[in-house]
Amino acid sequence: MDRARFISIGRWWRGPWGLKKSVEAVAVGVVLVAALSTSFGLVPQKKSCSACQFPAMYNFGDSNSDTGSFSATFYRLPSPYGYTFFGKPSGRFSDGRIIIDFIAQKLGFPFLSAYLNSIGANFHCGANFAIGASTIQPLDVRTFGDGYSPISLNVQLSQFAQFKARVNELFPRDERSYVKAGLPRAEDFSKALYTLDIGQNDLSAGLSWKTADQLLENVSSITAQLALTIEQLYQQGARVFWIHNTGPLGCLPSTLAYKMAEPGDLDQNGCLKRYNEVCQEFNRQLKERVLKLRAKLSEAVLTYVDIYAAKYTLISEAEKYGFTSPLAQCCGSYGDVPVRCGVKAIVNGTEVGGPCSNPSQHINWDGGHYSDAANEWLATRIMDGAFSDPPVSITEACHKTPQC
Repeated sequence: MDRARFISIGRWWRGPWGLKKSVEAVAVGVVLVAALSTSFGLVPQKKSCSACQFPAMYNFGDSNSDTGSFSATFYRLPSPYGYTFFGKPSGRFSDGRIIIDFIAQKLGFPFLSAYLNSIGANFHCGANFAIGASTIQPLDVRTFGDGYSPISLNVQLSQFAQFKARVNELFPRDERSYVKAGLPRAEDFSKALYTLDIGQNDLSAGLSWKTADQLLENVSSITAQLALTIEQLYQQGARVFWIHNTGPLGCLPSTLAYKMAEPGDLDQNGCLKRYNEVCQEFNRQLKERVLKLRAKLSEAVLTYVDIYAAKYTLISEAEKYGFTSPLAQCCGSYGDVPVRCGVKAIVNGTEVGGPCSNPSQHINWDGGHYSDAANEWLATRIMDGAFSDPPVSITEACHKTPQC
């Protein structure tokens, strides 16, 4: 209660003797005592969490957070991928950086090296096991035939387990050897941040040959598999998790091009409602899984990040944030004649496949992935905790609550 409010009370309550000035004096004294008590620690202070000192970061996911594994394993993404920021293809499905890059920078790390990239990799501050076209559930014949990656989440987990075991075998004592070899210290694994961004491909693969209602029946098993992976990482010593849900699949240009939409199929922003409803149900069940894991894994700290809300906010308010045509892609085309970004072709007398003239004003880069500018906007919003449960920033993610 501040001084003005105490004085106001004093004016109303004069006491049996009508001592107005006495009451005001007492009120001021109480305020001064309270202030001094707080300063000397006699009254609990409301304070923010101290910054977490993460020695490393390990990421698991798909093309939304792949920093080079797909390019190293299958084929290198061509120019103009990477040209806005890196000046050349960097293994990222963007014209520049992706969200995981901004998170690494915020925590003081270099960009995470892709685990499957054998050239120029340095794993001293962590590793990235994400790979483009990956799914949570192991591939079956159909999804493999559709071009999804055989390196699903369970394989990424196996790669991490082997990576950790080999680090412990190779350098059990000499700390200088870790730095020289570009590897983390054995004790860093339990103190690291573990990020997960995966699930979009499970939904897009299912929707390519199932109805939305049929896919909804499988959402529970998909989220259960993701929750099991988190438990298995916990058993490996992981304690701090930063978990992204999946974005609005129905707003991607690639989705909109392949789906013949009737007027009633679209929402107010032009996105496919039914596809987004499937994503929302996936996210709802994922959040429930995270809440249950908090109760089950007593030493874990799990932050659930609503990347869907962040992305849909950007699409809904694109003009406000300096973006144009939120449902249009900058590179390539998913029109009547699909042309991949980086593969130039002549369609109706016009060359397509190259980048647009203003990628920084586009939310979508290649039909399925976000631009460097959009990723920076998204990363800035999610890292401060505005879209997180609990609402902690990425630098305070090791704390269970916003107030420590």
